Amino acid sequence: MATNNVLGLDIGGSKTGVARVNMIARIPQPVATLKNDNNFISEITKIIKAENIDALVIGLPRNMSGAETAQTKYVRDYVGNHLSSLNLPIIFQDETLSSKAAEERLFRGYKKTDIDAMAAVIILEDYLEEL
Repeated sequence: MATNNVLGLDIGGSKTGVARVNMIARIPQPVATLKNDNNFISEITKIIKAENIDALVIGLPRNMSGAETAQTKYVRDYVGNHLSSLNLPIIFQDETLSSKAAEERLFRGYKKTDIDAMAAVIILEDYLEEL
C-alpha cells in the first residue's frame, strides 16, 4: 500500500503538535496542538480518520551530539503506550532543534501556542528531505 497522507507529531510533556502532509503535494501544514490527556487518543483518531492518514512520523529528540536523552525515552514510551494501538506505520524522525526552528518561523497571525504544530511541520519537512 502506498503512503499518501502522513501525520507528523511533535510529542512534548504536556502537549503534542500535529501536522499533515500529502506525499504527492509534499507541503506540510500545521493541524493542531493537542493536550496529552485522556482525550488525546480520541482526538488524534478523529484527525487520522478525517485526513485519511496512512502513517505517523514522530519527532525523536536527541541532544546536540545525537545521543538519546530522557526526553527520547519519554517519546518512545509515549508512542509504545498510546500510539501503537492505532495500527499505523510509525517512523521516527530526528527532531533536533525543530522547536527552535519553529520559534524562528513564527510570524504575525500565529499564536505562541502554535509552536508545537509548527515544530511538527518541520519534522515532516525533515522527513521529506531525507526521502
